[in-house]
Amino acid sequence: MEAYYFEIRAVHVAAALASGGFCLMRALALNLLAASWPPSLLARLASYAIDTVLFTAALMLTAVTRQYPFVDTWLTMKVVVMLPLYIFLGYWALRAKAFKLRLAAMAGAIAAFLFIYSIARKHSPLGMFALG
Repeated sequence: MEAYYFEIRAVHVAAALASGGFCLMRALALNLLAASWPPSLLARLASYAIDTVLFTAALMLTAVTRQYPFVDTWLTMKVVVMLPLYIFLGYWALRAKAFKLRLAAMAGAIAAFLFIYSIARKHSPLGMFALG
């Protein structure tokens, strides 16, 4: 393994947990507490900052490990399929007009995030459904 792999991985994992946790916190505050801060500029900028660190660490890990989407199936599933789905659902959990749609999107975003996590842990496109 290349130098700094463990440090970069730690930053990536921490940023992923911060990103998912902040998205969940914003969705819960908006949908269950009717708070006004989740769509604010400050909340969006904080989200962008966390996601920028996450993306940068992901690119660094790709370079260090030499594992790439469209080459490694688990990474393709994580980055090309599940990540856009998670972003789409997270967007609708915060922006949909209908309350029930926001709740459904929030539940879907949580499920997508957990599946992304399981793909990363197993290094399998089946994630938690992989045998072994």
